[in-house]
Amino acid sequence: MGSLSALRRGSLFTVVLLFSLLALLLLVILAIADYVLQASAFPGAFAIVVGLAFLFILVQWLISPAIVRWAIRSRRLITAESNAWVYQTVVELARLSGVPTPKIWESGDSSPNAFVFGRTVSSAELVVTQGLLENLNQDEIRAVLAHEIGHLRHRDVIIMTLMSAVPLIAYVIARMGFEALRGNVRVRGKGGGQALVIIIVSAIVSYAIYLVAQLLVLYLSRTREYYADAYSGAVTRDPHLLASALTKISYGLSLARPDSEPSGLRAFMIGDPVKASEDYRELQDKMNRYDLDRDGQIDAYELQQAIQQEKKSHWRRANELFSTHPPTYKRILVLEEMEEEIKKGGLPPNIYKFV
Repeated sequence: MGSLSALRRGSLFTVVLLFSLLALLLLVILAIADYVLQASAFPGAFAIVVGLAFLFILVQWLISPAIVRWAIRSRRLITAESNAWVYQTVVELARLSGVPTPKIWESGDSSPNAFVFGRTVSSAELVVTQGLLENLNQDEIRAVLAHEIGHLRHRDVIIMTLMSAVPLIAYVIARMGFEALRGNVRVRGKGGGQALVIIIVSAIVSYAIYLVAQLLVLYLSRTREYYADAYSGAVTRDPHLLASALTKISYGLSLARPDSEPSGLRAFMIGDPVKASEDYRELQDKMNRYDLDRDGQIDAYELQQAIQQEKKSHWRRANELFSTHPPTYKRILVLEEMEEEIKKGGLPPNIYKFV
């Protein structure tokens, strides 16, 4: 995976590349308009359009936390009084990580999940769902919280907030062009044909740049997840805990330690059967497929079988390319490798250089 400095260099390179793509998009559109219309207004117009684009990014950066906060269903503020354990765990992890303690919310969502958002590290907010608190044990929850604090330590939350605006700008321009064409836009006068050419070419170029920019943002998102996983494993000193949490979130089953005996006594239920949804049915199907001995957890053999089935998916590579997160089985394998390294020699003194 490389050192933490490799993540920062990669993030910086991606940022430069994305802004270069944005500049190229605006440059091409203005060059097309300038050439077709022969307006000779290129330098001044380019400066204005670039300024508008950066204004758009700034506005998104400013208002996105409010939008995310508004979208959190049935949110409740977690304090030392309302949930002392979660609050103190986040405070402790933030202190160990050298970042300010984020504001903590509990969402009423029944699916197990957690995420962080914010304009800056100091103003960041952390959200845990009700499903996470109900379906994971305290060790697994602490590992998930450490993963989210890892995002703050790496400062990738701010980068993702800014970078997600670049493909959005390209998509908006492309969509406006295609909608204008689909609506049989009428351009009258001598320059009607020229305007139509500008719309068509601009829409095509914008959509192409949107696809490339979106792939870059998704790649950066997947990379940061691996680093946050590794950080969780390092700060908890037990990567198995996050691997178990990921397994439970994705497969509806806890992950047995390699040297543990199958219990055969624990039955696992996720969510409320009354609240049946597509996600719940899919998770239930995975539980039935992967829990071969029906003991409520997935052991080493069952995990291997699950991984093999995930690998066989014909759409796996395409899905991975367009996903914000790496496949769960890959993340589990990386965490298992980290656990084996810890068992052999422990964590090196300079571990935080790498995670």
